[in-house]
This record gives sequence, structure tokens and C-alpha cells, in this order.
Amino acid sequence: MIYISHLLPDEQMRQIIQETGFGIESIDFSISDNLDCLEKSIEVYRKKLESFGTEHLTLHGPFLDVNPCAYDSLVRKATLTRFDQCYQAGLALGAKKIVFHSGMNPYVYYKEGWAEHVTAFWSEFLQDHQELEIVLENVFDDDWRLLLDVYQRVNRPNFKLCLDIGHAHCYSSLHVLEWTEHLAPYVTHVHVHDNSGDRDAHTGLGKGNLPWKEVLTLLPETEERTWTIECMREEDVWACAERMKEWQEA
Repeated sequence: MIYISHLLPDEQMRQIIQETGFGIESIDFSISDNLDCLEKSIEVYRKKLESFGTEHLTLHGPFLDVNPCAYDSLVRKATLTRFDQCYQAGLALGAKKIVFHSGMNPYVYYKEGWAEHVTAFWSEFLQDHQELEIVLENVFDDDWRLLLDVYQRVNRPNFKLCLDIGHAHCYSSLHVLEWTEHLAPYVTHVHVHDNSGDRDAHTGLGKGNLPWKEVLTLLPETEERTWTIECMREEDVWACAERMKEWQEA
């Protein structure tokens, strides 16, 4: 199943969904203002889904000002609260998965001890959140081994990994193909976009220098694997859709 991130205006989203049958990855429940009036936000988004003509939904969790690696107890508490609110929205709207950022920033955190600390957070959160699949996404992460370490330590059936191929290409010192090769068995969600390795441009596949054909070949279709096209311009969404169609038909 392919989704598109709800980064485009509603009318563009509606047109693409109706032409392709793609689902939506909503960012609405990553925004604190929407979480502050959760019931209203859920109803608003339920009506949007009806107008778009799709029930296929994933959510992108909160990531601004919250962090599952937080050492400050108050920040950690806020993170648990915001993540729970997003999770409740996912249950109410019938979402299949929720994407959460890993929170790793190599300029802030040491590698040593990071995985253990993050594992403690997710182990606590997942005790009471077992219905929906949670996928942990790389952003500024430099080393895929840390994500794999967290995955193996948490060891829950509804806890998997999300590989953002664009982030791995521009933020990591390790090649994106290395990321893909080693994490593919544990990745059930993929964020798809391109860049030239210098910044997180979120352009369409083929517009940067990410080796997208080789990457997607290492991430074949499986029963549980899904993809989200994560671009901010309509033309880039269509570029990804066309490249992915070529890949699927090859």
C-alpha cells in the first residue's frame, strides 16, 4: 500500500487519491494545537477522509519539542502524553500505523547508552498501546545500528522500523544502500523522497542523486510493508508515483 503525506492542499490531495487509490499519512496529529482539542480534531479529519474517498490511513506522530530520548522527566512526561493523544486519534480514525521519530541527534546525544534509554521509553509506552503498529523513523540518525539495537531490545510484535531513505541519504555518513541492506528485514514502512545528499529537499525520485532503484529493490513488496511518498509539491509526488510504478512493474 502506498500513502502520500498530507503536506499538500486538500484539493490536490483529493485529486491524487482519487486518481491513484493511494492512502494518506496525516501530519495533523503531530501538531500540538490539534492535540489540545483532540476530539474536535478527530472529527474534522474524519470528514476529510470521507471527502477524499479513502479509509487508508497512517499517522505521523508529534516530533516538535518532544523526544523519546528525553532525560528531563517533564519533557519525557510531555512526550508520553502527546504520543498517547496521537495514538488515540489513530484508534478512532482506523489508522494502520503511526510513525514516530527516533529522536537521535548525534550533535546532542552520545551513542553510548542511547539505545538503552530509548528502549526504556518505548517499553513503557507499549505496555498500554498494543493495538496499532508503531514504526520508528530515522531523521538525523548517523548509524543504522542504533535503530536496530532499539528494535531488538524492545522486541514487541507491534514495534517495527520506518526507513526514511531521503534522511539516510543526506544526514548519515553511511551509504543509504548500507542502511537499506541491513534494516530491510525489520522495516515495515518506508518514507520515499529524493535529494542530492546536501540537504533534506524532499524532491521527487530521480530529481536528486539517491540510488532509488537499488534502494527499492532491497525493499520488495511484502504483506506488511507500506510506503509513504513524502514530498511538499504536487509535481514531486507524481514523480515518485511514476518511478514507483516503474519499479513495481519491472
